[in-house]
Amino acid sequence: MKIALIQLNIAWESKKTNYEKAEFFARRAAEKKCDVVVFPEMFNTGFSMNVSAIAESENGETNLVLSEIAKKYGMYLIAGFPVKKQDEEKGRNIAVVYDRRGIRIAAYTKMHPFSFLNEDKYYAAGDNTVTFDINGMPCSVFICYDLRFPEAFRRVAKKVHAIFVIANWPSSRKDHWETLLKARAIENQCFVIGVNRTGTDGNGIHYPGASHIFDPSGNDILCGNDKEEFLSGEINPSEVAEIRSKFPFLKDMRI
Repeated sequence: MKIALIQLNIAWESKKTNYEKAEFFARRAAEKKCDVVVFPEMFNTGFSMNVSAIAESENGETNLVLSEIAKKYGMYLIAGFPVKKQDEEKGRNIAVVYDRRGIRIAAYTKMHPFSFLNEDKYYAAGDNTVTFDINGMPCSVFICYDLRFPEAFRRVAKKVHAIFVIANWPSSRKDHWETLLKARAIENQCFVIGVNRTGTDGNGIHYPGASHIFDPSGNDILCGNDKEEFLSGEINPSEVAEIRSKFPFLKDMRI
């Protein structure tokens, strides 16, 4: 399975610009025959707390744009964006997954808003994990700060062979990002695919890219730098069953 990791340098609160970037990179991923293309957390706006200006319906414009891109290029697509219902006090920071036909097959709300930067004051926490299939491979997805909470990952560990983590994770804590991605792969014996943004946002926060694919043994099989925006790597889903059969650690897990 070939995966495109898009380390987008997100244009601050400019959906049109980010839609155009997403289209450009999806086309490139299709040219390289990727099965799935993955964009960062809040790919269409950046990590903004300006909910009234940027949030939209879960079935609104951004949903339609992403669905059309997935359908047009015949790829699975994963991305994050902010949403809000009219009757809700707070928005929600979500990750969505589309299949090759452009049909949304999963939607996940970030379970751990980043209170250190007051995200919890503007975005409500989700309660549930999600699972979905990509080419028959069972997967899950989490968002950024969720990575610091291994108990959330344990909820899906036995059900999935790959976990995607989309993020706006700052350069100041790059080492934490990389260490935690690797740890989640080792402890859950599955592929962990972390997709982070690059550039500097509207609050002056710099992002390192440093997107990764870690295999079920914690080997780093793909690593991005802080400049490039397009990465692609291949994984062999059968490795998960092989590792879990050889080292059946998950059967001893107690929750």
